[in-house]
Amino acid sequence: MVNQFQSQFDKQKSKSLELRTESIDVRRSRLKSLKNWILKNKDKIRSALHADLRKSATDTDISEIFTVTTEINDALNHLHQWARPQRVSPGMTYLGTSAKVQPEPKGVCLIIAPWNFPFNLIGSPLVSCLAAGNTAILKPSEHTPATSKMIKEMVEDIFEPEVVTVAEGAVPETTALLELPFDHIFFTGSTNVGKIVMAAAAKNLSSVTLELGGKSPVIIDETANADDAARKIVWGRFTNNGQTCIAPDYIFINEKVKNKFIASAKKYVSQLFDSKGQGMANADDYSRLVHSNHARRLVDILEEATNFGAKIEFGGEYQVDNKFIEPTLLSNIDESNRIWQEEIFGPIMPLKVYDNIDQVIDHINQNEKPLSLYLFSTSRKMKKKITKATSAGSMAINDVVVQYAHPNLPFGGVNHSGIGKSHGRYGFLEFSNQKSVLSQRIGLTNALLFYPPFNGFKKWVVSFLIKWF
Repeated sequence: MVNQFQSQFDKQKSKSLELRTESIDVRRSRLKSLKNWILKNKDKIRSALHADLRKSATDTDISEIFTVTTEINDALNHLHQWARPQRVSPGMTYLGTSAKVQPEPKGVCLIIAPWNFPFNLIGSPLVSCLAAGNTAILKPSEHTPATSKMIKEMVEDIFEPEVVTVAEGAVPETTALLELPFDHIFFTGSTNVGKIVMAAAAKNLSSVTLELGGKSPVIIDETANADDAARKIVWGRFTNNGQTCIAPDYIFINEKVKNKFIASAKKYVSQLFDSKGQGMANADDYSRLVHSNHARRLVDILEEATNFGAKIEFGGEYQVDNKFIEPTLLSNIDESNRIWQEEIFGPIMPLKVYDNIDQVIDHINQNEKPLSLYLFSTSRKMKKKITKATSAGSMAINDVVVQYAHPNLPFGGVNHSGIGKSHGRYGFLEFSNQKSVLSQRIGLTNALLFYPPFNGFKKWVVSFLIKWF
C-alpha cells in the first residue's frame, strides 16, 4: 500500500537539499512571516482555543501566543550567532590543523503536537525547526479540531507546501507518517505514546525529541511561606484545567504549614479563577477538559480515592457531560490509589504530609524521573539537598511552571519524562546536526607519526602521548 504522505514527503526531501545552501536571512524571513500572521490573526487563534478548551482570550495570549512569539523573537535576535561555525582548539596532538563545529539542517522533520496547548506546542518547535533550516510536516491533535483547522489555514497562508505542510487526522494518519524516514521527529505527548513514536523512529534511525510528562512533585517544607506557595501552586495546577505537562501533580507538605497552605489555596482558587463570584462552573477564567472521556477518567480516579478514605479539602464537584471538574484538593491519600500512581492531567491535586525529608527523596528517586520538580523553602541547606539528591528534567524553587518560558534555559525531560531539549538555542541545536569539520595542511603533518612502519621513535612518541596527553 502506497503511503498517503509519501508524495509530500518526497517533495520536502528534495526541497530540504535546497535549504542547506540558503542564507540565514531567508530563514529569518520565514520566521518574520510567521510572526506577522500570528499578530494579525490573534482573534482567530483565540476563537479556536475557546472552541476547543474554552480558554479565555487573555489565557490564550499568555499560554499560546506569547510563548510562540517569544521563541520567534529570540531566534530573530540570535540566529546568526547560533548558526555560526564554532572554532575549536586543535590541542597539541593536532597542531597544524584547524577545526570547527558547523550546525547544519537535519532535513525533513515531523512535529506531532498534543491537545493541551495545541498552538503553543506546534508553533514553538516549528520556530526551532525553521530557524535550523529544515522542512516540516505538522501533525496537530485531532482532539482540538478548531485549532487544527486554524493551524492548517495559517500554514497554507504563509508557506510553500514543500517547506511546511499540515497533515490532519487521527491514529491511522499518525501511524502512516511514522513509517516515513524523517530526519528528525519532535513529539509532545504521553510517555506511552512516546514509546510508540520512538519504536517507529528506530526502524528508520530517525533522531527524536520526546517531550513527555509524568508526575511532577512539589515539596513544601516547614520554612516555606505557605501563602505564597499556595497562590503559585493553585495558578500552576489549575490553569488550563490542570492539563499541563509540567503542572505540579502531587504535594509533600510539612505538618507545620499544612493548615495555612490549605486555607490559602482555597482562597486563591476563588481569587484567581472565579474573581466575579459566578461559581466555578460559570467562571470565564476557568478552562474546560478536552473531552468527556477525559473527564470521566478523572472522576473515576477521584471517586476511587474518596472511597478509600481520601478527604476533599475543597472542590470535588463535577459535570462530566460539560467537561467540568471543580479545582479539587485531596488529603489522606492511600498510596495504592491511581491518583498517587498515575499522571493526573486534570484539576485534582493530592496532598500528603511528610515527617522525614529523606523519605520524600526516596519516593521521588524510586519512581520515574519527573519532567519537573518543585521545592518551596527558604532553607539554603534544603535547596541544595533536593537539587543534588533528585533528578528531573527541570526544577523550580519557590515557584512552579515558569521555568518553561525562560528564554535561556533548555526545556525537556529525562528518561520516561522525555529525551532531548527545546527552546531558544537548545531548540535550534535539537533540529541541527553538529557537523565537525577538520582542515589539514598538505605535506608534513603530525598524523604521519601514526603511520606504519612503527620504528622505535614512533613507539616512544605513542607511549609519551598515552602518558601525558
